[in-house]
Amino acid sequence: MTRVLLTTTSFQDTPGAHHDMLAGLGVEVVRERGPLPESRMLELAGEFDAFLCGDDAITAAVIDKSLPRLKVISKYGIGLDKIDVAHASAKKIPVLFTPGVNHTTVAEHTFLLLLALEKQLLFHCDSTRSGGWKRKTGHELLAKTIGIVGLGRIGKEVAIRARAFGMDVIAFDVYWDEAFAAQHNVRRAATKEEIFAAADYISLHTNLTPETRDMINAKSIATMKKGAIILNCARGEIVHTADLVEALNSGQLGGYGADVLDQEPPPADHPLLKLPNVVITPHIGSRTYESVVRQACCCVSNYKSFLEGKIVNQANKF
Repeated sequence: MTRVLLTTTSFQDTPGAHHDMLAGLGVEVVRERGPLPESRMLELAGEFDAFLCGDDAITAAVIDKSLPRLKVISKYGIGLDKIDVAHASAKKIPVLFTPGVNHTTVAEHTFLLLLALEKQLLFHCDSTRSGGWKRKTGHELLAKTIGIVGLGRIGKEVAIRARAFGMDVIAFDVYWDEAFAAQHNVRRAATKEEIFAAADYISLHTNLTPETRDMINAKSIATMKKGAIILNCARGEIVHTADLVEALNSGQLGGYGADVLDQEPPPADHPLLKLPNVVITPHIGSRTYESVVRQACCCVSNYKSFLEGKIVNQANKF
């Protein structure tokens, strides 16, 4: 029987139609609690015809050991940086993904982080829960400038919500949607550096690539407004952690709100976890009952199409 490795915990833990869809394929499903490191993936490699994966480390070594049995990788989600897509392409392994399923949820989460920082939410909740009534003065979002790096599906949803808050929006993207920008009054930045200089809030919604890795570093932070807030619902590696910590401690940055870290899960002594001007959530920006079902159904549907001889939502070419 065809064997499938399913690793995504939100898929497994969230009720919905995707469970019946997967059961209806008539394949043997082996469940693991991901995301799995390369070491565990290597232990499992070679036993499966398909991976229904999350952010597991599917490296070249994992792919090689999985052959010749592995026929397809169906990603639950849109980020592909944990998969060696180039190597999968070289080995003629289709990599499927689920675009358009979580942009609303992640955009909402971006504003959760921003509002938590600007309204001192955690401080005030901790105060009242401990029996106190301590108060700090926060900030309005009205009339502030938000700079969006990456005006794709998620970035666009952030822009729409920012306009609803009465914010000015500036954005940078290599592939510019002029019609959307005109409709929602989004000003185009010629470079990322223009956003860094102009924005009160900088929201990151770009893929992790060699060009974007450590994009937020000491040099770029020095060009930002003093007290600027950075929001990261993309990938933790886009930010250079040591430089970020230094800027948060010095006051050059006013805050950092993120759903991602450079190490997930982080060690207990990760430098970002204890700072008072930082809000970190455990990579759950796309984890809602609505979006999980959309992602999971799309992931299974992609795999079902593959079994039927059709390839949809393929992220790689060969």
